[in-house]
Amino acid sequence: MVALDIIGNLANFVINIISNSGYLGIFALMTIESALIPIPSEIIMPFSGYLVFTGKFNPILVIIAGGAGNLAGSLIAYFIGIKLGREVILRYGKYILLKKSHLDWAESFFEKHGNKTTFVTRLLPGIRTYISLPAGIAKMNLKKFSVYTFAGSIIWSAMLTYAGMALGEEWNKIRDYSHYIDAIVGIAIIIIVIIIIKKRIGKTETS
Repeated sequence: MVALDIIGNLANFVINIISNSGYLGIFALMTIESALIPIPSEIIMPFSGYLVFTGKFNPILVIIAGGAGNLAGSLIAYFIGIKLGREVILRYGKYILLKKSHLDWAESFFEKHGNKTTFVTRLLPGIRTYISLPAGIAKMNLKKFSVYTFAGSIIWSAMLTYAGMALGEEWNKIRDYSHYIDAIVGIAIIIIVIIIIKKRIGKTETS
């Protein structure tokens, strides 16, 4: 019951901000969401999609505002990771069983696979909000981080905006369908991974 009250209050907050501030409100809320503050994009973008449905908003501008806000908030979290992350982990990581070797591994992982990781995780609810922090800690290339973050965020914003447009006045029922969205995204990611693996195997066999 408490959880429902919190979600209801968040939804009212989001509705008020977007209704009064328009595209700037979408940008600001998505920035906050990506800067590690839990305001669900699953409320922000579907409501914006509903306003597209009513004719008040332009769908392209809504998606751009959402994607740009995601990028802005992600950069904030990224630089927090750069400035504070490594120092904090080296000092306090032992209390949660994190060692310097773990940090070195994370940096190596993002150096090799950061592009794919950043893009894919932008499509995963929950994880997408926090991936910028380890990317910053690992000092992933800023240009690549920004490009892949924006690309993934645009897709995520478009999906949720379309959901709000499709549901119309029942946009808030997106929570009832969110697990279907998660499943679709998960299946799509698995298919992409399989295609990549097959291509690599093909190259290995022909070389």
